[in-house]
Amino acid sequence: MPVEPNSLANLEYLPYLNEGYLPKEFEGKVGAYAIFDQEQTLQFVGYSRDIYLSLKQHLVRRPQYCYWLKVQTIDRPNRTALEKIQAAWIAENGSIPLGNANERTQWEQAIDVKAAMTLEERSEYTNPENDPQTQHKILKNAARRIEAEILAALQSRQVQEAIRFNPKLKDSGLLDLK
Repeated sequence: MPVEPNSLANLEYLPYLNEGYLPKEFEGKVGAYAIFDQEQTLQFVGYSRDIYLSLKQHLVRRPQYCYWLKVQTIDRPNRTALEKIQAAWIAENGSIPLGNANERTQWEQAIDVKAAMTLEERSEYTNPENDPQTQHKILKNAARRIEAEILAALQSRQVQEAIRFNPKLKDSGLLDLK
């Protein structure tokens, strides 16, 4: 039986965080989700085999935009059905949310530390006099700084979820959850 998209307007807004925690009822659930900012402006429409884990990734990558969500779960993973829901919600919105257009990388990919380096860090990192070991140290320090900024932003939102970055990715200049 084909899955029909629910109208985004008919789905209720759910708080992204409830007393600092993501909605556990979506742990291990397959479905589509729409993420809204504080003013309930649509920011991103995605789909996942585990909505809870995806919401956690988005919260770490884009904490300033994750305040409300709407969700439609389905029984079994079905990419065609999920893409249909995603397309219907974007069409219903009347415009493509930035998270599905120009800012897609920031929503869907690991945080690239090199792109977030300060001018000073970038200058030091690209200095031809530095050997690879020094460059690695600069990259790792930048990753630690950016990780601390993310954790501070999450703390300001009273996030209680356990947040642990993958140390192997951090060594290569990427920040993503383990």
